[in-house]
Amino acid sequence: MAEIAAYIALGSNLSDPLAQIEQAWSELDGLPETRLTACSSLYLSKPVGYADQPDFINAVAGVATQLSPRALLAALLAIEARHGRNRTFKNAPRSLDLDLLLFDGLIMHEHGLTLPHPRMTERAFVLVPLAEIAADALIPGHDRVGDCLARCLAQTDRHDLIRLPPAPARAARRH
Repeated sequence: MAEIAAYIALGSNLSDPLAQIEQAWSELDGLPETRLTACSSLYLSKPVGYADQPDFINAVAGVATQLSPRALLAALLAIEARHGRNRTFKNAPRSLDLDLLLFDGLIMHEHGLTLPHPRMTERAFVLVPLAEIAADALIPGHDRVGDCLARCLAQTDRHDLIRLPPAPARAARRH
């Protein structure tokens, strides 16, 4: 079976968010039939929806996988669970959030899994790191990532995304 390109958004604002993201990258690379192909920079962002919580650390990872979309999603949910993810209410603070954004250009609307990820084209904290590693990737039903990012940034005057400086270990991980 051929490898499929997929992109995963990572976010955390509890329990040492930087360490949560770093560990999640390692766990993504350790998934069966999956290898990590790219890691974006880390970004600090303000929370969306529920504002009374700490800022988030966000990033995006690229993977090559032979897993199905459902199997990859199940693996992402298992990683979240190992990190203590607790879904108390919508937009709640979280130790780790892993969202499957894109899966080889697939469009899918099933219970618990929508591809491409809904609202991703409205969120700079997803599009900025995604554009860093895959600006030319197509978001089915929309446009290329770079073009979606340009529209997203043009539609808001709120640019509160801060790129964090790379630590030596992180710089070595980026592909």
